[in-house]
Amino acid sequence: MTESAGNKNQDCHAANGVKPGRNGMVKSHHHHHQYQKQKQEKVYHAACNGELYSRPFIESFEETPMLVAVLTYMGYGILTIFGYLRDFMREWKIEKCHIAREREEQKDFVPLYQDFENFYTRNLYMRIRDSWNRPIYSVPGATFDLVERSSNDYNWTFEYTGRVVKDVINLGSYNYLGFAENTGACATAAGEVTVKFGVGMASTRQEMGNLKRHEELEKLVASFLGVESAMAFGMGFATNSMNIPALAGKGCLILSDELNHASLVLGARLSGSTIRVFKHNNMQSLEKLLRDAIVHGQPRTHRPWKKILILVEGIYSMEGSIIRLPEVIALKKKYKAYLYLDEAHSIGALGPYGRGVVEYFGLDAKDVDVMMGTFTKSFGAAGGYIAGRKDLIDYLRTHSHSAIYATSMPLPVVEQIITSMKCIMGKDGTTIGRSRIQRLAENTVYFRRRLREMGFIIYGNNDSPVVPMMLYMPAKIGAFGREMLKRNIGVVVVGFPATPIIESRARFCISAAHTKEMLDRALDVISEVGDLLQLKYSRHKVLPSLDRPFDETTYEENEE
Repeated sequence: MTESAGNKNQDCHAANGVKPGRNGMVKSHHHHHQYQKQKQEKVYHAACNGELYSRPFIESFEETPMLVAVLTYMGYGILTIFGYLRDFMREWKIEKCHIAREREEQKDFVPLYQDFENFYTRNLYMRIRDSWNRPIYSVPGATFDLVERSSNDYNWTFEYTGRVVKDVINLGSYNYLGFAENTGACATAAGEVTVKFGVGMASTRQEMGNLKRHEELEKLVASFLGVESAMAFGMGFATNSMNIPALAGKGCLILSDELNHASLVLGARLSGSTIRVFKHNNMQSLEKLLRDAIVHGQPRTHRPWKKILILVEGIYSMEGSIIRLPEVIALKKKYKAYLYLDEAHSIGALGPYGRGVVEYFGLDAKDVDVMMGTFTKSFGAAGGYIAGRKDLIDYLRTHSHSAIYATSMPLPVVEQIITSMKCIMGKDGTTIGRSRIQRLAENTVYFRRRLREMGFIIYGNNDSPVVPMMLYMPAKIGAFGREMLKRNIGVVVVGFPATPIIESRARFCISAAHTKEMLDRALDVISEVGDLLQLKYSRHKVLPSLDRPFDETTYEENEE
């Protein structure tokens, strides 16, 4: 068992009956709490430095049971053996191979396809390919309609049956606040703008594509986040990958969390900076890298680094964990580094007013040097933003590839963002936005608690609307997705190489649009399928709590 960073030599209080409060609402001074029992390798991570944290911070990552781990490795081993057997049959033309490969006359060339990736795709991924890329036929709201398809060649190709599966409960989309909808103020405003201005801008912001509405959006984003200035981009992925190279370069050091999104990783690589990776959410690992960077400087020359930039996310979309931002900011100040915070999943989803992880911890936005986020999740739109000091944004306007070369954000998308953001801020004269934020917090706590009570292993923070549920074995990845869809529940399943080989999982995304009846229906189905596939691995028994208001939820731990 590893001890959570920052909790050594400090007086931490641990107790049964943990009471996770509302999302961003609790003002208790109870902090880091690590609970460990013999035979039950379950850890609750939190912080116990009262000067840094003003609310409980509880995360759980139950270790994989040994038998499950062994069976998972055996499953992949058997699949690999049969894969080589099938490749042997394909080589001798006994079995047809559908996948792309080098032509015979090119066999002496440098391989076009990576051998293992090609092997994995044709022999493992194809078995469960039907669990991904399913076409939907409606708005991705709390429910959606799904186009049915079938395969007659073991998932190499698909044919549409002509049938549409109606009212599938959506537990996969990042529709945290329910703004992905085709009715209401956002849809009406976007529709009116589409009629008046059309869909495309056909130019960049620096040429003929800058409209007054774009500037209004950026002022609104800056006001929402509580910073001096902001700028918007048409693509969330490019917001990271094209702006980080403008902020760091040769002679700079980037310290990146090991579970950072691919867009952050790509941006760091494109920058030409030296990259060092620290363990996920581990402040001891981060501080060691910072200390070494200050002491030793650049390799060979030992000159001081021109700049040290820390890259982290607000909510990690595969783990459901929340960045330990108070400690990161403390380290950043201590070692005079810069902080780049990606709030793609946390903006709108955390904090009492939806302002993200900074508000969630009650911190000052000015302590974060570069605030990044996307409009693709909580706002039901597209694109991303960078926010911070005015001189930073002015610099990016002339140095960012996304700002200079990318086409302007379409006005219907701009209008969707403005309308939804004003709703969240209460500037529309209603409390709809605030009630959605509160409902998301309630749904998150309720859904996570019920899954624990059922005996599933789930990862992440109590307040994270991203809820990973562990499946482990490769055969159960496809089986879980199919069985859930049979019962009209749409879920996302994830496996290797997107996760560690023994940590395949289903990832649920909770929305404010989900009603309690929908969640109860989904939970009943998850429990049924969990019993069918034997997915209730947890050795940490949780006593079912009484049916009470969401902010009153409690759970107890049983040693049996």
